[in-house]
Amino acid sequence: MQLFLVSLALTYIIVLYFLTNPLHHTRKFMLRRFVNWFPLGMTYAFLYMGRYNLVVAKGALGDLMTKEDFGIIGGVGFTVYAVSLFFVGPLVDRVGGKRGILVGAIGSSIMNAAMAGVLYLFLNGALKVNLVVAFSVLYGLNMLCQSFGAVSTIKVKSFWFHVRERGTFGAIFGTLISLGVYFAFDWGGAIADAVKLDQPAIPTLTHEILNYMFALDGRTIPAFWLIFAIPSMIMLVWALIDVILLKDTPDEAGFSDFQTHDASHDDAHGKKYGYWELMRKIFTNKIILVIGVIELTSGVLRNGIMQWYQTFAKETGLGVTQITTNWGFWGCITGIAGGFTAGFLSDKFFNSRRAPSAGFMQVIMLISTALMIVCLTVQPLNAVATPQDSSLLKLFLEYRMLVMGVSAVTIMMAVIGVHSIMSGTATADFGGRKAAATATGIADSFAYAGSAIQSFVIGYLATESWSYWPMFLLPFTVLGLVFAIKMWDVLPAATRKYLEEVEKKKLRGKHTKQA
Repeated sequence: MQLFLVSLALTYIIVLYFLTNPLHHTRKFMLRRFVNWFPLGMTYAFLYMGRYNLVVAKGALGDLMTKEDFGIIGGVGFTVYAVSLFFVGPLVDRVGGKRGILVGAIGSSIMNAAMAGVLYLFLNGALKVNLVVAFSVLYGLNMLCQSFGAVSTIKVKSFWFHVRERGTFGAIFGTLISLGVYFAFDWGGAIADAVKLDQPAIPTLTHEILNYMFALDGRTIPAFWLIFAIPSMIMLVWALIDVILLKDTPDEAGFSDFQTHDASHDDAHGKKYGYWELMRKIFTNKIILVIGVIELTSGVLRNGIMQWYQTFAKETGLGVTQITTNWGFWGCITGIAGGFTAGFLSDKFFNSRRAPSAGFMQVIMLISTALMIVCLTVQPLNAVATPQDSSLLKLFLEYRMLVMGVSAVTIMMAVIGVHSIMSGTATADFGGRKAAATATGIADSFAYAGSAIQSFVIGYLATESWSYWPMFLLPFTVLGLVFAIKMWDVLPAATRKYLEEVEKKKLRGKHTKQA
């Protein structure tokens, strides 16, 4: 059922893409652009599966990987991701998005295969080094390869989508992220369940397929290494499809030069920036830095929820079964809703300004995080309703699990909206086609710096008390809102000029009709 609903949501986004054509592109262009972004997007989605499968492995391994171990491994990976983007972004701006996504997919495939091998040795008692050390190194290298994903996707997007269409692409980008969450948690979770030793009397279809491929029956040790091996194989398949179908620009696909009216609009045609010139261009752009701060807060919130809710639910018993067992599905559906809402608001109501959409989402996160704090601090975590309690307290204790679960998925919805409209759209607007990857890389580096911070800190705080978890998250929602307000009315000069010209044409047409 979940797979059907996710497929339905994806179908809706594809239909939306073809129906949203404000610049009146030809049918041939719209179809070729779809053939371009869809395989690129699916590659990016499965990169997510090869990134967040670490969370699934943590759940499967239980005490073999403690919260602090998990926090260290994730923190190392996020730190590597954040630092590497200072070099990966400019590199992708030089070599193009196609080469970038191929490096990311093939490299991550290799690293996931290596993690599968390490986990196999560990479970068989043959690993000669500490699991945390081995996984920290390999997951760090995996995240180095993963860092090519977003910047390459946005680099290609910056050539194929006009600024007036990028809100819609923000919805598409949010959908791709959300699909990746679904693949990582629900497909990954299905793999983890299918390879356990204690199988139900009637095995699942996933178990039957994996048993046919890897001869699971009769093993004395669960094949948890497949949590990493399966995404490795899938990424290689999509990389091959990208080799055949993906083009960096419309020119390469046989179309005439397509002007996108972003920050690169007035630059000399064909000019490429050197590394230091690119970095100077980005770091002297105050708006890119403001976007970076907003992205830092989104990194804290996104992984602060995505990484920890299931562990919280398992340890406290305050999880909603329907949410915890379908975590990837809920992350997918709400993420699609967040990306679509942010993009729609930006294009339709805010005249291609991205900050108002981000600010709206920050308010949602602020309210949801505050509700989580109330749920965890008004009464002890293990408190249950007793006959002596007031009816209001009984109601609170009965419904706080639901409030926690709904708040968690609502935050995931809002934070994907922020990430898709800021990292997926605003960076391309203000960086321009020629610096899109660098601008996205800098913004993403801030986001994953936030992810690293929360991984180290929450791993420690949650060991002390889970009530500290949302308390740590709340200030970052406020910070994100403040900086979204700071850039509320900002647009790239070329975009503002284009919009003014469009408005003048509308007025001239109106006066002509009246005459």
